[in-house]
Amino acid sequence: MSRDADADASRAARSAEASNLASSAPENAAVASSRASSAPAIATAADAASSVASADSGANAASGASGAAPAPPSMTVRTVPLQTSFDDALKRLGVDARTASLLERSYAGVIDFRRDLRQGDTVSVVLAPRAPSGPGDARAGTTADAAKPVVREPLAVRVQHGAASHDLFLHRNLQGEPFYYTKRGTTATPSFARYPLAYTRVSSGFALRRLDPVTRRWQSHDGVDLAAPAGTPVHATARGTVAFIGRETGYGRIVVLDNMPPYQTAFAHLSRFAKGLHIGSHVHRGQVIGYVGSSGWATGPHLHFEVRVNDVPRDPLTVALPGDGSGLHGDERKRFAAQARRLSALL
Repeated sequence: MSRDADADASRAARSAEASNLASSAPENAAVASSRASSAPAIATAADAASSVASADSGANAASGASGAAPAPPSMTVRTVPLQTSFDDALKRLGVDARTASLLERSYAGVIDFRRDLRQGDTVSVVLAPRAPSGPGDARAGTTADAAKPVVREPLAVRVQHGAASHDLFLHRNLQGEPFYYTKRGTTATPSFARYPLAYTRVSSGFALRRLDPVTRRWQSHDGVDLAAPAGTPVHATARGTVAFIGRETGYGRIVVLDNMPPYQTAFAHLSRFAKGLHIGSHVHRGQVIGYVGSSGWATGPHLHFEVRVNDVPRDPLTVALPGDGSGLHGDERKRFAAQARRLSALL
């Protein structure tokens, strides 16, 4: 009796366990299905987060690249008519007095702004903002700062004189000193010619004291005597204006030229003057101003030639002349010429 009871109890327990297992199977399947369906969603979210991070990184990189290489400041080209003076035109262009003076000296051997101005002549400049000098400039953001004019300097200048244009470009040396050169890297002021004629020999040199062959007295010889046949053409050694033409004691027939300051040249013992030459006449380098002779105190045909610097006679054969060896050279000249070509295209 008791064994039958125990067997019935065991069968009932096994039946209950099987029933529990059967009833839990759908639930476990649902959980498994839920887990399986959630896996792709998690992966998709991770991929999306990765994409956003990549986009932010790219944006930051682009922003960083933009900050590292900002666009260069824009250049401005301005033109004004040459109405009263070169200095006045530069003032209207916003060029400071010091730079205006430098430019006027740089053009001195090319244009006489006091006499050569014509109706319709113009001045053009290429301007660029001055680079910030320090962090303080970046902090400037007040209304007062905004009202201050931006200081600029001309990187290139063009003077349109009649049909001819004369361009100069800014260059700073290692010390930061400014100079204005032509696009070839040379000074605009033409070099003085060392000799004014085709001579045969130097018959008498420059001397502080010598025995004069005519007066037989000891005195200075303020120039050089260049022997040449009578009638040989004598040329101006640089651009200038006739300051004197006529006769002087000792010199005979003489022409005195005011060249670019502080230079003056004199040509004496001439047989005759070039036609049309008078006080105030403008002459260019190489222009015939007279002819060799032996007027005045001369023992034979020759040219007495003088160069005066600040009214002091200097040896014409050795005095430093404008344009001698000046300008840029080598790689520096090549770099300058390339930059000048780019600026010239803006004028």
